[in-house]
Formats: sequence, structure tokens, C-alpha cells
Amino acid sequence: MKKIVFLLAIAFAAIGCSNDDDGNNTPVTAAVSFKFTQNWGVNDITPSNYTTGVYENAAGNYVSINRLRYLISRIELHKADGTTVSFDGYQLIDLADAGSLTFNPSESVATGDYTGISFIYGFNEEDNENGAYPDLNAADWNWPTMLGGGYHFMQMDGNFDDSNGTSQPYNFHNGTARVSEGVFEQNFISFDFDQNFTISGDVTIEIAMDISEWYKNPLTWDLNDRSVNLMMNYLAQKDMQRNGATVFSIGDITQ
Repeated sequence: MKKIVFLLAIAFAAIGCSNDDDGNNTPVTAAVSFKFTQNWGVNDITPSNYTTGVYENAAGNYVSINRLRYLISRIELHKADGTTVSFDGYQLIDLADAGSLTFNPSESVATGDYTGISFIYGFNEEDNENGAYPDLNAADWNWPTMLGGGYHFMQMDGNFDDSNGTSQPYNFHNGTARVSEGVFEQNFISFDFDQNFTISGDVTIEIAMDISEWYKNPLTWDLNDRSVNLMMNYLAQKDMQRNGATVFSIGDITQ
């Protein structure tokens, strides 16, 4: 009887070891958050100072910012094994709301090596559905139906000193481009960054916007020429898309 009990003990121990081994092979997961930061060249722009600074753009305009809101969607992480982690949802970043500068997806990710980060500025054609998002409707983020519908990609408002030194308003609003009556072009920007990093635990990834880039690369944007009524201006909308290609970068990745 003692021999039978001894053999059973060995069997249960073996099963336990096998289960432990299987557990060790289970991928460890981590939480990911995204932090959105803004700067004008070397100057950090934050919820506490964005309405107080004056900045010079590439055209020599002295610019202040009274409002800055923009939308980021379809964030993805690309793994070294060729697979992709896609995060649901989108984030409306608003410098008047410090809480909006962090996006905490519900999805966790496997630890390990990653090779890239991608996202969309604004909404792509599939997502940019007129009136589809109650929170964006409540935030007055809609893009006029006559201009293509859907939603804004960015609102940047403030004042600048014109060529006579007089303060003038500007409304740098970006969204779908209206070609002509009933004819529209998608105007979002897809970003895909090669970025090698390893996730070993909960991680925060910084997505940085250099606001000055909206005004200088590749087109030098003079607010004396184009400052208001830009939403219905097809060429202005397409030039915003061109300049927007260098606005974002990946900043610190911290764990």
C-alpha cells in the first residue's frame, strides 16, 4: 500500500511540473499607454502654457495658440515576428484637457521585441463616417456635410501679427478636401515609423507633434496669405496634408 501511495505522489508531482512548464511558455503581457506631447521646435507646449507663448513660424509670422485639438486613430505596434498589434478606438487630443493627452487602450500586448509603430492622423475613409461617434458629436468635432462630412482632423486657432503688425485671427482647420460640388478627397495621413524596442513590462510610448512643421515643410505657410476660411479651400487642405507628413515623431519609450 505504501508503494502505491509513493507512486501516486510521483505521478502527481510529474503532472505539476508539466503544468509549470506550460505556464512558463505562456507569453507574458504588458499594458501600453500612449502619451501625446506638443512642441514648437525646442519649446514644449503644454496645457499650462499653450495660450501664453508667441512663436515665429518659417514665414516670419508671430503666432499665438488659443486652441489646439487633433485626432489620432488606428494605432498599431509591429512585432519582430511580423505580426501586428492593433488597438481599438481613437483619441481626440485637446490642449485644454490635460487628461486627453494620454490614451490607455484596453488591449494588453505580449512582451518581446518590436520593430515599428504606426497610426493615422485623423480618420481613414472607412472610419470617417458622418455622425458615427457620439463623443465627437458632443465635442463639436463634425466636419460639414457640404465639405465631405465625417469629422475634423485638427483645429488650431489663434492670432498672428500681419504684415502691418496688426493682430489677426487664424483658423487652421483640417479635414476632408472638397474638390467641387459633391466631389471630395480623403485627406488623412498614415504614419509608419521604423522603431526597434523591447517591451519587458508596462510601457508608455510618446507620440510627439512639432507644431512648427505645419508651417514649413515642404511648403512655407504665410498666414498673411491663408489664415481663415481654409476648410472650403481645396488647395489649402491638400497643402496641410503635405506639410503634415513631418509633424509627428516617436519620442521616449519608457517602462
